[in-house]
Amino acid sequence: MSELLDIATALADRAGPDEEVEAFVVRHRGTEVRAYDGAVESLTVSDSAGVGVRVVAGGRQGFSYAGTLEAGALDEVLAEARDNARFGTVDPDAGVAAPDGVPVPALDLFRPSLSSVPTDDKVELALALEKATRAADGRIIGVESAEYSDVVGEMAVATSAGVAAEARETACYLASYALASADDDTQTGFGFSVGREPADLDPEAAAADAAHRATRLLGARKAPSGRLTVVLDPFVTAQLLGIIGSTLSGEAVLKGRSLFADRVGEEVAPPWVRLVDDPTDTRAFTAGAIDAEGLASRPVPLLADGVLRGFLHNTYTARRAGTSSTASAVRGYSSPPGVGARALRLEPGDRSPEELIADIDDGFLVQHVAGLHSGVNPVSGDFSTGAEGLRIRRGETAEPVREVTIASTLQRLLLDIRAVGSDLEFLPLSAAGVSLVIDDVTLSGA
Repeated sequence: MSELLDIATALADRAGPDEEVEAFVVRHRGTEVRAYDGAVESLTVSDSAGVGVRVVAGGRQGFSYAGTLEAGALDEVLAEARDNARFGTVDPDAGVAAPDGVPVPALDLFRPSLSSVPTDDKVELALALEKATRAADGRIIGVESAEYSDVVGEMAVATSAGVAAEARETACYLASYALASADDDTQTGFGFSVGREPADLDPEAAAADAAHRATRLLGARKAPSGRLTVVLDPFVTAQLLGIIGSTLSGEAVLKGRSLFADRVGEEVAPPWVRLVDDPTDTRAFTAGAIDAEGLASRPVPLLADGVLRGFLHNTYTARRAGTSSTASAVRGYSSPPGVGARALRLEPGDRSPEELIADIDDGFLVQHVAGLHSGVNPVSGDFSTGAEGLRIRRGETAEPVREVTIASTLQRLLLDIRAVGSDLEFLPLSAAGVSLVIDDVTLSGA
């Protein structure tokens, strides 16, 4: 048993005869390096630890937290949580998680070598990324940022109902944002490389991707308005899945903020569309063996054969909905558990992006969207966001386009999916990306 689990179980074991106690304990160590103009612009090495305690007594819930693991602070947090519970509103569904019989998966997510990598080596990765980005194309005039980031994370959860679980992960990534210029036009593009330890990262690939995305938009202009087929870049798809995932939360359903409420069992997408939240997939940047209530991670089918199968739940929303938790609790130590997608993924198809584009006579490859979160109404599903990318003509990418808006509804976007690409890409996000072809989207431009 680790130090963190020792702390969590000691707190949970102090539950009184008429109360439930949950302790959530975390420790993180992270490094961030930003390179600029061949030098280190910023370097941050941080350590953080904290504990959050929930107490439920008589249907009333109290919560308290501390950003330290000192013994005196632990006593105070438990006492404050108990005191806060006295003023809570009675809720018969309030309570902590109990074991549900699902075994915790053995996931290969931790690299002890990350902790021993010298900071100088991490700095060199950021500098190498910036240098490679500048050298990737003659039209690159600068690098807006070149970053290296990593985290070593540990978590433990214990409840008086019998949960006692712990997990640890490492993760790191490189991110480059390139500036390209030609004929008085300047464009930006980004590239990523993700892994569990620095040896997994590829600065050259991230740099090449950033340069390619920036240079292919040079000379972009507005396009005529119309309705056409769009191809979403994997990064855009990942962002869109993040929005869709939030509407498939049991918490959103209970609060009346989901357009999918009361639609379980309905066909909401073509039969080849399968969406799963799978934090057991070790390729996912956000994979984890347990959720924030200590329950074992598991794949959660959300769309199967185009049919909505259910929602994401933590213990509380599951009780309110009369179902079981999907181990979808998410939180930091300073808040009680919420509900969220942890590692969304569309099941990929068998065709490359080039093959998908070859089938489109008139379309638009969306490389970047602006204001996506503010441009989507999760209740009505209305969708409208600024976009830039490349027009598609007769099966090939053509002139670059910017300052246009694409609009539809989330309901129609799902129903109008024509194809899912084979280019599944794992990003430093809670959703994986993949090329996605969607018919009949409104483009508003010149």
